[in-house]
Amino acid sequence: MARIERRRVVRIRDGRVSERADALVGEEPQEIRVNGHPVTVTMRTPGDDFALALGFLVGEGVLTRAEEVAGVAYCAGATSDGGNTYNVVDVRLAEGVPLPDITLERLERNVYTTSSCGLCGKASLDAVRTTARWPLPLAGGPRLRPEVLAALPDRLREAQRVFARTGGLHAAALFTGEGELLDVREDVGRHNAVDKVVGRALTRGRLPLAGTVLMVSGRASFELVQKAVMAGIPVLAAVSAPSALAVDLAGESGLTLVGFLRGTSMNVYAGAERLALPGAAGAPDAPSVSPSIPGSRDQRLAR
Repeated sequence: MARIERRRVVRIRDGRVSERADALVGEEPQEIRVNGHPVTVTMRTPGDDFALALGFLVGEGVLTRAEEVAGVAYCAGATSDGGNTYNVVDVRLAEGVPLPDITLERLERNVYTTSSCGLCGKASLDAVRTTARWPLPLAGGPRLRPEVLAALPDRLREAQRVFARTGGLHAAALFTGEGELLDVREDVGRHNAVDKVVGRALTRGRLPLAGTVLMVSGRASFELVQKAVMAGIPVLAAVSAPSALAVDLAGESGLTLVGFLRGTSMNVYAGAERLALPGAAGAPDAPSVSPSIPGSRDQRLAR
């Protein structure tokens, strides 16, 4: 679970002033290294640090299977007494797993998906196409009923334990096409929460995550669409708007992208064929078909 810290605050409610301790979520930098080589630094909520690093590397096309990882460990951090800050994670690749120089060069630029990277939209789309480890466009996926999608934001909020105490976290959750919660992670960054979910799936041998729905708090950026595509997730839903480039990538990659998912309202920006809509083949009375994650029920992602 994410670390919670407490700070004194002056609280003003309806003209009444009081002082109290308030719960706040922790936030610290995490440096991610590959084979000892620093590749990026991200501000994150401490917790699930190894999953965060592995999920990040899945999103960059470096990893797809747990067997490609020889080990993950904390490196000594820079503290005044020579101790460990637990803010540096090194991922050691298994023997024979390639990490081309071009990959390191791209990662050292702080990842081509950041809005400040200077690449144009076409270059960003091309980068995803050339690094994806699954066939694109994404095939198959669950047949979704709109009412199942409509219930996901409330289920996501109910699962946000730390948000309920602090109000300061984003979340990402995996669901089946029938709305069953598979996994949920929280972090100060939307992209970190997704990386943690994907990294946990990698360690359990669950990639590609066919048959699942990724639900995120906030908006659907190009980066989040890319992370879903790289993990083989066929459906991404968000409570807010996507960017234009995110919609372009979803359309080219065969991903179903849903935004402004609030109550019974939603906008489907790409991949509407996966929704059992009135008047469509097999709708509205056809049951939802949700290919499950490989493995028996008790082998599914841990809650």
